[in-house]
Amino acid sequence: MIMEWFNVGKIVNTHGIRGEMKVLSVTDFEEERFAAGETLYLVMENAAQEPMPVTVRHCRRHKQFILVAVEEISSIEEAEKWKNALIQIPETQLGELEEDEYYYHEIIGCAVYSEAGEPLGEVKEVLSPGANDVWVVDPAQGGNDILVPYIDDIVKQVNVKEKIIVIHVMEGLLS
Repeated sequence: MIMEWFNVGKIVNTHGIRGEMKVLSVTDFEEERFAAGETLYLVMENAAQEPMPVTVRHCRRHKQFILVAVEEISSIEEAEKWKNALIQIPETQLGELEEDEYYYHEIIGCAVYSEAGEPLGEVKEVLSPGANDVWVVDPAQGGNDILVPYIDDIVKQVNVKEKIIVIHVMEGLLS
């Protein structure tokens, strides 16, 4: 059976001389994924190499990035080699979710419909600005992105197997 891998971040630069790396996080449950002691896997994009397992030493937020230090990298020279690398986890590290919780990869790519059955577009990104996630929908009819807050008043049905989401269109949501 082929194991599926999921991107949780991308190393965009180094930070300091002790091998800390500036990471653009693209994951849900960021605090858990980058917690001390967690195993992550580094892989260069479009490379035929096996992912390199690393153990998180520490992680901290820095502006829109997170700074990650791993046990296996202790200098800026070692960290430089991994610039632009992806940080991944295997599907076995995903874990079970509570009811009405979803991984980003389950939501991204879902077709979004109004309660009346009108196709609105496809989820292209998930934002986590604070209290609740916001699903960014690429509109079917063109125009500006539709921002759908993941709250019960708006999101009425999510079927990740069929990749379909049904929302209640409130006034102002599509403008």
